Amino acid sequence: MSNINENKNEEINNIHWYPGHMTKAKRMMQENIKLIDIVIELLDARIPLSSKNPDIDELAKNKFRLVLLNKADLADPSVTAEWENYYKEKGFFVLCLDSRKNTGMKLITDKVKEVCREKIERDKKRGIIGRPIRAMVAGIPNVGKSTFINSYSKKAVAKVGNKPGVTRGKQWIRIDKNVELLDTPGILWPKFEDKETGLRLSYIGSINDDILAKSEIALLLIGYLKNNYCNTLADRYNINIDKENFEILSDIAIIRKCLKKGNEPDLDKAANLLLEDFRSGKLGRISLEKPQ
Repeated sequence: MSNINENKNEEINNIHWYPGHMTKAKRMMQENIKLIDIVIELLDARIPLSSKNPDIDELAKNKFRLVLLNKADLADPSVTAEWENYYKEKGFFVLCLDSRKNTGMKLITDKVKEVCREKIERDKKRGIIGRPIRAMVAGIPNVGKSTFINSYSKKAVAKVGNKPGVTRGKQWIRIDKNVELLDTPGILWPKFEDKETGLRLSYIGSINDDILAKSEIALLLIGYLKNNYCNTLADRYNINIDKENFEILSDIAIIRKCLKKGNEPDLDKAANLLLEDFRSGKLGRISLEKPQ
């Protein structure tokens, strides 16, 4: 397993993470930030640090900030509470939500007004009443920005996909008389200083699955689950987890009939099944990192 870790870490370091459309997206955000009152940044509640793009902090340094811990229904609730306190202590306004099920969505406008209270009061003193707050929605790929916008606006205005790179251009969306949103494409940053960051992003699907070998990612995820959520694999697949990671993936393939000709375990299919089960929450509520 150590060789797999070494190979995968080397592969992650060598991957070209920053394709041309992300360079274009970042430039677009830089050009439009002057139009914005507040940046609403979506983080994945399972990896609230690894999914936080430092480039967005730089872009939004002079703007009001609201952090949304999205997909909170998929994360360990006790760990999410720790992350909520972590970001509040950093000076951010924070909300936890599940935009797919509209959980927490009713609080968004009130929270945006709270964050922008200084701006609203300043407008009133200048005789400007009722001008909508303009918010930029930002985040990494596949963090749920489009689903959030559709839930918040109560209409299908943003294209939704289950893989990174669906949103490519900017789009203004009027929520109501109080708030306008600027949707932006998901962007990563050019280099991950921490190798584990790239792995966590691959676990949740924010890095295109075509770039990394799913079977190797699945083996590493199995190792994490064995050490931190030991019952999830046994409960889901009815297997013995007191084995090597490779054997566990083989057992999943056999149990779920992911087989090649001759009834050989198809590890790629089993890896795909495992990753989809994790990403959809079928393995339970799992967090991949905790505040330090």
